[in-house]
Amino acid sequence: MGDRQNERAAAMTPRPDLALGLVLGDGVEVPPDASIGVNVVIHAGSEIGNGVVIQDGAVIGKSPVLGPRSSAPRAEFARTRLADGAAVLTGAVIFAGASLEPGAIAGDQSHVRERATIGAGSVVGRGSAIDNDVTGGKDVRIQSNCYLTGYTVVEDHVFVGPGVTTTNDNTMARQPLDAPLLAPRLERACRIGGGAVLCPGVRIGAEAYVAAGSVVVGDIPPGTVVMGVPARAARKVPESDLIEHWL
Repeated sequence: MGDRQNERAAAMTPRPDLALGLVLGDGVEVPPDASIGVNVVIHAGSEIGNGVVIQDGAVIGKSPVLGPRSSAPRAEFARTRLADGAAVLTGAVIFAGASLEPGAIAGDQSHVRERATIGAGSVVGRGSAIDNDVTGGKDVRIQSNCYLTGYTVVEDHVFVGPGVTTTNDNTMARQPLDAPLLAPRLERACRIGGGAVLCPGVRIGAEAYVAAGSVVVGDIPPGTVVMGVPARAARKVPESDLIEHWL
């Protein structure tokens, strides 16, 4: 890992002709209509689409440094991709192999790990962390200070309220490194209220509603409102709240 990091650092070139403090990795091309802030770093293997916005102090294509007991894969990364119209705001870090689809926004100080995908038109709020191998759908709203654990699946039109935490390991790392991790799955148009905790492997059904502060320990049926610790069903989501009335 250290040798690869050194090679990547050696392949960096300052480009003040494009933006003040900009440093580019070998082979990176910046389209003429891209907007680049001050002191931006874009590592080799990054693809920058048309109309992309990268604000001050952002880092694109950063390699992870994994601890000896990390279960994250150590394979080589695909290209880091900022598709047309994507935006990476001030101080955000987009890891190698991550992808922001068209129009996606990674908010100030957010953190998108390797091989994670932020879907088209989706927004990651300030300070939120998207862990490795998360799959995000389109038009997802992830508010500030959230944590989506590795391998979480988030389908289209999901809303994740501020401070939501997801987990994927009931043993808290007291299992073999090759043991499977059990990430939550957030199905289409479900809504997770602020401060909720989703335990490993839970499935939040389509259009389900998790009230703020709930702790979800089991699957939630589609279209169900749950609340409490542990979360229990309270009622059905009303027809007027379904996503087709809000698109």
